[in-house]
Amino acid sequence: MDQKIGSWAFIIGVVLAILVGLLGATVFGGFAQWLPVVFIILGLIVGFLNIGDKETTAFLVAVIALLVAGGVDWTVVPTIGTYFASIFGYVASLLAPAAVIVGLKAVWNLAR
Repeated sequence: MDQKIGSWAFIIGVVLAILVGLLGATVFGGFAQWLPVVFIILGLIVGFLNIGDKETTAFLVAVIALLVAGGVDWTVVPTIGTYFASIFGYVASLLAPAAVIVGLKAVWNLAR
């Protein structure tokens, strides 16, 4: 059950990141200022509930790859670059808290 909640949190977070990245945060009106908080909460849920010991390494490598891709200056790509930059920014705010939790759990397991 917990993994199902974590899976849904991840799916909702990614879909929301794509929508907000494509439409712009201003479409969400007064809720726009809360979007980063929503992504952080969803990321924490993913980190706590969705990633087990077996998936830790693969998850952290995937997060590193996505964060590196998000660090690219996408604005140099005409027309669609700003959308990519925005989407990756929101995905990063979803995945960074999850990576912190998964990393802390991994260190905890190694220290035991």
